[in-house]
Amino acid sequence: MNEKDLNLFSEFPPVSTETWDAQITKDLKGKDYEKALIWQTNEGFKVRPYYREENLKGLSFTNVLPGQFPYVRGKKATGNEWLVRQDIEVTDLDKANLKALDILDKGVNSLGFFFKDNQELTLEDFNKLLKDINLEETEVNFCMPGRKKSLFNSFISFLKKEKINPLKLKGSVNYDPIGAYTLKGKFCITETEAFTRLKEVLDSFADYPNIQIININGIHFNNAGSSIVQELGFSLAIGAEYLSQLTDKGMNAGAVAAKMRFNFGISGNYFMEIAKLRAARMLWAKLVKAYNPKNGESAGKMLIHSETSFWNKTIYDPYVNMLRTQTEAMSATLGGTDSLSVLPFDLTYEQPSEFAERIARNQQSLLKFEAHFDKIADPAAGSYYIENLTESIGEQAWKIFLEIQDKGGFLSAFKEGFIQAQLKAMADKKLKAIATRRENILGVNQFANMNEQIKTDMCPSVFNVQDLTSPGAEVETIKMFRGAQKFEALRYSTDQFSASNPRPKVFLLTIGDLTMRKARAQFSANFFGVAGYEITDNNGFPTVEEGVKAAKAASADIVVLCSSDDEYAKFAPEAFSQLGNKAIFVVAGAPASMEELKAAGIENFIHIKSNLLETLIEYNNKLGIKKAI
Repeated sequence: MNEKDLNLFSEFPPVSTETWDAQITKDLKGKDYEKALIWQTNEGFKVRPYYREENLKGLSFTNVLPGQFPYVRGKKATGNEWLVRQDIEVTDLDKANLKALDILDKGVNSLGFFFKDNQELTLEDFNKLLKDINLEETEVNFCMPGRKKSLFNSFISFLKKEKINPLKLKGSVNYDPIGAYTLKGKFCITETEAFTRLKEVLDSFADYPNIQIININGIHFNNAGSSIVQELGFSLAIGAEYLSQLTDKGMNAGAVAAKMRFNFGISGNYFMEIAKLRAARMLWAKLVKAYNPKNGESAGKMLIHSETSFWNKTIYDPYVNMLRTQTEAMSATLGGTDSLSVLPFDLTYEQPSEFAERIARNQQSLLKFEAHFDKIADPAAGSYYIENLTESIGEQAWKIFLEIQDKGGFLSAFKEGFIQAQLKAMADKKLKAIATRRENILGVNQFANMNEQIKTDMCPSVFNVQDLTSPGAEVETIKMFRGAQKFEALRYSTDQFSASNPRPKVFLLTIGDLTMRKARAQFSANFFGVAGYEITDNNGFPTVEEGVKAAKAASADIVVLCSSDDEYAKFAPEAFSQLGNKAIFVVAGAPASMEELKAAGIENFIHIKSNLLETLIEYNNKLGIKKAI
């Protein structure tokens, strides 16, 4: 680089933050800076519209290198390699083995075997399931409802029979009695026995340093509608509970921490999810250090498995799920996850197809072999924004953690109902944001594909919460669900109604001011399209009479008047009177003359402050559309 290039920026004087803010305030033209540009997050902190180098001052971790405590920049000094995992639902051991061998040739190097039933695996079962799988090259993970000690003994017997090198074996057994308690409401055995058994299992796997027995399933909170800091804070509290329970039984904290794996859900909040994984490593490292592990600071290296969130996935317009999982996969890998499962796009409504599973695998391959995300350790380092997000998320998650500790730890707080109340309040807040379109789910509550219809009978469970509560549960449990479910059930009701009846028709009576009628017609089409109604748009009518005549000719069920606020005072009463009871009459907007129009008998108005879900349910009721679910 020559001298001219080096001095290029000398022609541009530095601009102070005060100068930037002054210009922004001027451009806002009287609008409140705080309200217009400061993001009030669900995570309990504010996000500025921009960050500068000065915002890094006071952040203790910015001078830490990758591989150094507290591992905010990752556990490895170089590179960002992660394992590509695909999960297999096991109903037949031989078929599961064949599928595993097939996908290992297609880019997968981590397998997850999921068992729905309380199935006991014998040595012979492991022989079938893991036949011809190179366990020194492939990570294997097991998730099943019941985990009896004999199951672990069978697995160890298999490993010894196959003479697997303990140092090369990688994997996990999703043993999480606390997580199961949050979902089922009681321990399958007594609480004391659960931790005694856990210690026995940990002891039996002492010679296998890279097998994690305890899985801390923060993803359950994620898929129950938690905020990012709640998922992290609750997960840390569960981790601390395990450390406390097992160190009380004589185990060293380092040995316990080495047997833990954190399973996090990754939502569509792109930058925050990157920061969440960085903050998670930092907080866990400091937490474990406080237990004085024998192997020092290195005991606090958090092992993270990430899975794309189920919360924001949809049944309608399901191909959009591929876009969602791609950004989520980017967040997880840029954040430094150790392994990643990308959910197939059709998982919301069917057993995933081979095509969907191939796409899910290839999404990670693209990040590895085309985008080279695996080459650079902590690519987010130095970003003023992400570094500050890491700090803010860490602070808020730690506050939640400390509040739980003040209540006696996770189990005490859960038995008290504290965790459930916090989680429910956040889920309700997020659902309200979706219902009012302050949070958009593309294809569901915004920009619905109006040509899409579900003509077959769907299983009701895809529209309902996942409730795993056991009979005789001692506490309120966590229920997992998707944010789109209520909207999908609404639209599905329209689809089922339309199987034997004409699909409800919405006629847009556009008249008057060109700009306003077009804007409100677009808004109205999007509004009613969410319910699956047929929309008839128009270029504009010269008179109300002609518009009403066309609406009647179209046999419209709903007629929406689209014009300007000033013109509604004249047009709305005319259209309402001429239409009579031939259709439901709606005004698009909230004009100043609304009270006068209501006095004239006009009841229906739609606008940006409407609760979309509640309003559309009302229209379904008016049209005689019964709930299909």
